[in-house]
Amino acid sequence: MFRFFMLLQIGLLLVGLVWMALAGYVAIESPDPLRDGLAFLGLYFALMGLEFLFSRLFPQSFRAAEALHGQLGAAMRSQGISYHQALLLALASGLAEEVFFRGALQNALLGGWLGVLLQALVFTLFHPVPDRKAWAYTLFIFCGGLMFGTAYLLTGSLVPGILAHYLHNARGFYQLLEQGEHERAL
Repeated sequence: MFRFFMLLQIGLLLVGLVWMALAGYVAIESPDPLRDGLAFLGLYFALMGLEFLFSRLFPQSFRAAEALHGQLGAAMRSQGISYHQALLLALASGLAEEVFFRGALQNALLGGWLGVLLQALVFTLFHPVPDRKAWAYTLFIFCGGLMFGTAYLLTGSLVPGILAHYLHNARGFYQLLEQGEHERAL
């Protein structure tokens, strides 16, 4: 499981990097650590706020999505995925998905706001949800894709999205593994 997801992310990263290089797309238009740092913090806290909002607006669907995540956590634990591996997977997915979806695809889809919208649709399709009851998760992924794409459009830098995506995924993976530790302690 770990190897499969790592290979998938590495493949996505390589395709995105080659695509960006061949097309002349840049990862950072003009370096600005303050701008990128503030954009990262804004993006990360916006994702957390979106999660909170969805848990309140769509509680049943949110619980269904949490149940799916619980199954993912159980699968991760049964495969013996360690915290270090989960953090590595979070880093790989944050980096690969930002490079591919925002750096390559968003630019290829005419850039601008149309590119933001279209890459968010493709990003959503890349994150299928097998339970219709968890439909709000699909909407969450779409909104997240819009937020990541907007950050890239406004800053010209993939750095805020990579950092926020990594931290969001790392927090989620860590919680999934911790959930199993907590259940074993009870």
